[in-house]
Amino acid sequence: MTQLLNSITDVPGIKVGHADDAEALTGCTVILCDGPSGSGAVGGVDQRGGAPGTREVDALHPLHLVQKAHAVVLAGGSAFGLDAATGAVKWLEERGVGFDVRVAKVPIVPAAILFDLGIGRADVRPDAAMGYRACQNASAARPQEGNAGAGMGCTVGKILGPGQAMKGGIGTASADLGGGVVVGAIVAVNAFGDVVENGKIVAGARAKDVGPIHLGAPGYFADTLVVMKSLVGKTILHFARGGEDTVIGVVATNAKLTKEEANKVAQMAHDGLARTIRPAHTMLDGDTLFALATGDRSADVNIVGAYAAEVVGQAILNGVRAAEAVPGFPSVSSLS
Repeated sequence: MTQLLNSITDVPGIKVGHADDAEALTGCTVILCDGPSGSGAVGGVDQRGGAPGTREVDALHPLHLVQKAHAVVLAGGSAFGLDAATGAVKWLEERGVGFDVRVAKVPIVPAAILFDLGIGRADVRPDAAMGYRACQNASAARPQEGNAGAGMGCTVGKILGPGQAMKGGIGTASADLGGGVVVGAIVAVNAFGDVVENGKIVAGARAKDVGPIHLGAPGYFADTLVVMKSLVGKTILHFARGGEDTVIGVVATNAKLTKEEANKVAQMAHDGLARTIRPAHTMLDGDTLFALATGDRSADVNIVGAYAAEVVGQAILNGVRAAEAVPGFPSVSSLS
């Protein structure tokens, strides 16, 4: 097998395209399931955060008619950003790709959004034109990480407010499972919590004195878990509005999976999110992961799911490490 790029595009039939606005600090990312004759990929989804923004996720659940998705859109812009999926639908329809209902082919394009209105410009959001442009930009090359696409406006570690948060981003990773089977992930990291590796904070809420109370553990980072159990942290959580944080992503494989198995892989992939985001799946996050199976390679779903968690965790770390600082939000790269 050819050497992997450590990218979701290592999965045959998967292409990724970004479109973004660097001034407004927002954007979207399209994952195209460019299988044989545009046949799409068996899809699944697992949504665990308490404040999601999604489109067409029910179609991916077992017991529903549709078996395959033709693309997945990840976007900033909060609920406004769901409009980016309309552009992807248009692009696919123009190419005759979609679920055949005889009188038309209807592209199935699930989507998830994250909140980035508090950074850059709140009046500029991903729209149908941006989603269409992302499809035009899609390729099998390794996609840009960090400040690109849906990662453009991502931030992490927000319990103490934006003034003590850090820049997040989008990242990708892959793994060779042997026998020609590959699993890859792409994840936009806009978490309420901190990003951790082996228990050590990599990016997150920065320590600072608030009145007479020092919320941070010794060192640069406050440690969101420490803050949460303090009096000030409990007060912050009591008045938190929610919906301003989310980790969203896609796991793909060229293994042959049923719809039920694809949903199981999406479920298992969240283990990688929980290992690298602390805390994860809060009521303030909209954490959502999609799974796509493009191929006909035989593979045990347990192995695919286990490595899905691994590549999700690595994609999260890659995304924050590739992120570049913007005014008010330092990044891992700016501190190293």
